[in-house]
Amino acid sequence: MACTEEAKLEHFLQWLQVNGAQFRGCNIKYCDSTKGFGIYSTNGSPEDGVLLVVPLDLAITPMRVLQDPLIGAECRAMFEEGEVDDRFLMILFLIVERLRKNSSWKPYLDMLPTTFGNPVWFTDDELLELRGTTLYRATELRKKDLMSVYEDKVKELVKKLLVLDGDSESEVCFEDFLWANSIFWSRALNLPLPHSYVFPQIQDDVGTTCPVDKNSEGSTSHSYSEEPINEIDGKRFEAHGNDSKVNGVTSTSKQEETVWVEGLLPGIDFCNHDLKAVATWEVDGTGSITQIPLSMYLISALQSPLPVDKEVSISYGNKGNEELLYLYGFVVDNNPDDYLMIHYPGEAIQNISFSDFKGQLLVAEKAAMRCLLPKNLLDHGFFPTGSSNCKANNTSEADDRICNFSWSGHRKTPSYLSKLVFPEDFMTALRTIAMKDEEVSKVSAMLEELVGSEGERQPSETEIRTAVWEACGDSGALQLLVDLLQKKMMDLEESSGTEDSDSELLENACIIGNAEQQTSKEANNLVQQKLMSRNRWCSIVYRRGQKELTRLFLKEAEHALQLSLSEGN
Repeated sequence: MACTEEAKLEHFLQWLQVNGAQFRGCNIKYCDSTKGFGIYSTNGSPEDGVLLVVPLDLAITPMRVLQDPLIGAECRAMFEEGEVDDRFLMILFLIVERLRKNSSWKPYLDMLPTTFGNPVWFTDDELLELRGTTLYRATELRKKDLMSVYEDKVKELVKKLLVLDGDSESEVCFEDFLWANSIFWSRALNLPLPHSYVFPQIQDDVGTTCPVDKNSEGSTSHSYSEEPINEIDGKRFEAHGNDSKVNGVTSTSKQEETVWVEGLLPGIDFCNHDLKAVATWEVDGTGSITQIPLSMYLISALQSPLPVDKEVSISYGNKGNEELLYLYGFVVDNNPDDYLMIHYPGEAIQNISFSDFKGQLLVAEKAAMRCLLPKNLLDHGFFPTGSSNCKANNTSEADDRICNFSWSGHRKTPSYLSKLVFPEDFMTALRTIAMKDEEVSKVSAMLEELVGSEGERQPSETEIRTAVWEACGDSGALQLLVDLLQKKMMDLEESSGTEDSDSELLENACIIGNAEQQTSKEANNLVQQKLMSRNRWCSIVYRRGQKELTRLFLKEAEHALQLSLSEGN
């Protein structure tokens, strides 16, 4: 690690400690070029397992922004007018503090990454590796949206806020906004806080307490007796905030309501993700655990003491590579939490027969036009791929459609029902969309029988689903599902080849830091073919996983279709 990076780290650690953070069994240090900084265990892990404690006062939250002595009043006015939301407030705050010459947050901001691995930061060539995937289109739309928000709103707002600080010279650029947006989405925490901390109680004249008016809750903050100190210039600043890490184990007071608040918490947000996490975070509202009231702490999840110099990782949640890459800029090879998204395009309904009638049915049935298919669903299908703790199956869902009507029960319950891995809400949508003209007539007649000639009542969701099932069974829906999966596979392979070709690329890959490094290593053509940026490697891992899941779920759908046809369903 370069001397400048060591100096930044030392300065940040001092800043944390001066502002009340306590390192009790860990420290922050540089991991590698992929992870950046991380938290590592040190000698003498405490018996209670608490490794790090950070006061909630240090969190960057919407309440802190609205109470900021410099930009709070202006932000509050925009917030109350509905011009900005809570997340946008924090992104604005990050941009302004990054551009301010004497920011109290400089030790923290200097430690944050300046480039990211999520697709909005990809080069054009790297982005092409995602063609055919859900992320490719999503990234294109996201970049357009971010540029539009920057031009229409961010640029002028940031200039306006900087002028309040007497700075009319600093120039904001799109990269500042992109940076702040990525910092928020990759590091934002979701913290359960005591209601009284987020919305302090107001005493009325009679001496009773009444909560802050709901209309002002979003812009109300706790007041503190002590203010954190920035050692750079000795300047004191008000701290009004709180925050949390996604998927942590939380500890909340049983005596009052919990309020979830998003934000950034310096220190704890340096924990990296691992499927086998060794720590979790918790909130100590009373100080009974850490002796620091209103704090957040990192605690070991292991029964035995942590080995010295072991990285203290947490879990960001059961996230597939699509979400990990889009939000955090990394993937997990052979991710057990991977999933496939399938959807029927809403605009295509206009081109099918009886589109208006089917559209009304879809609404009344509360059918889903898209679904997520987690990898572990396959463990309950016709061709199990491994063991899983997933307990999901669709038997009870599907059985709900079997009701006692004069026209019900004629269609035999499928033998394959317990092995069908596709969600019933999505199957309901596909059955409705795939109905033939004569089946539409049957459904209409069945529903007329239920509501009566005078239309005394409306059929229920279950009744409509049952009628559709009785009229058309599963074969039409399963054929449509097979078509959707085949189209998805075609899109994936047309853009980047087969699953096997991706595996070959990964097997021969030599990962380098970024695209710029790649162009500087052209001495040997053979070696050059094997070199790839980490962004490209992540893209190939993600798209290979999508091809694998498409292949496996297509196999399930094709087998279910064969059984459905053979059983007359």
